[in-house]
Amino acid sequence: MPKTSIFRSLTLISAAVVLSACSKPVPTDEPIRAVKVVTVGVGSMQASYEFAGEVRARVESRLGFRVAGKLIKRQAEVGQRVKAGQVLAQLDPQDYQLSADAARAQVSAAQTNRDLAAADYKRYKDLKDQNFISGAELERRDATLKAAQAQLEQAQAQLSGQGNQAGYTTLVADVSGVITSVDVEMGQVITAGTPVVRIAQDGPRDVVFAVPEDKAPLIRVGSAAEVRGWNAKTALAGTVREVAASADPVTRTFAVKVALAAADALPLGTTVSVVPTALGHGGVQAIKLPTSAFRQDGKSSAVWVLDAASMTVKLQPVVIATADGNDVVVAAGLQPGMQVVVAGVHVLSPNQKVTIYKEKQPATPAGPAQPAMNSVAK
Repeated sequence: MPKTSIFRSLTLISAAVVLSACSKPVPTDEPIRAVKVVTVGVGSMQASYEFAGEVRARVESRLGFRVAGKLIKRQAEVGQRVKAGQVLAQLDPQDYQLSADAARAQVSAAQTNRDLAAADYKRYKDLKDQNFISGAELERRDATLKAAQAQLEQAQAQLSGQGNQAGYTTLVADVSGVITSVDVEMGQVITAGTPVVRIAQDGPRDVVFAVPEDKAPLIRVGSAAEVRGWNAKTALAGTVREVAASADPVTRTFAVKVALAAADALPLGTTVSVVPTALGHGGVQAIKLPTSAFRQDGKSSAVWVLDAASMTVKLQPVVIATADGNDVVVAAGLQPGMQVVVAGVHVLSPNQKVTIYKEKQPATPAGPAQPAMNSVAK
């Protein structure tokens, strides 16, 4: 082929490509999407608030020594069951025993002085009866006897106090129960009143759990609550016994105590779930939709509502109240009878035409195979 013809052919092809690139593309129709819809209706709420709680003794005592000293023996251990009067720990009693011995010696000295003053008074009384002395002298002897008697009583009181101090070096359980914590170790020097052990007293048990600030005013003392252990098959009935008057400074939650019957006592420290009746929504009528129906429109939530006449969708703002299981409760924005899109909400646009998605029917199974005809000619 001549070079001139080849050049002309290439020029024509290039011009055709440039013209085709400059031409406007043919607009394509927006596809009609198939969407799943549900009809808005009013249903009953089933969800309720559930909290994690811990079983505790109704009364827990923190026991400590009434005197200071060095801990030389500790019989108490965590988890140990103790009875009233059982020895739990002991301080070094030597200093208190010496003080008691000194007080005992003072009592002996005071008693000797009192006896001497009593004998002296008796002798002077006999002399007064014989008019050998004046009444003033007898009154002085009587005053001396009374002072000696007072000193004796003071010494006896000091001896009693020192004896008590020596007895306070032994810590005994004042109630029966279970030791839940030990706060000191042997050899430690502690002051008077320092907690040594904590005893959960035998008797009624409580379930303690925390609720947020907005739910605490709804729980009233005396209202019912359902208690269930993690491995229990049956629920226990409890009664709200106490609601904290102030919030915890760290968690900003309010502690609630639920009393259990004595027959339903659970082991101390058991983790349970608590469902307060006062916070339940069972039977309340509300509009509920699946979570897939909602989309975020700015700072508010919205759903796509289907216009059955034009088969288009429009965005409808709604107000969400709370959750009910896997559904969302709508407080405002919808009316019963509306059709709401529940699938594919993030690919729709206002006034977009749609069709209602229909589930594919399973194929009808074929009937039993017909017996093959015998085509072999005899």
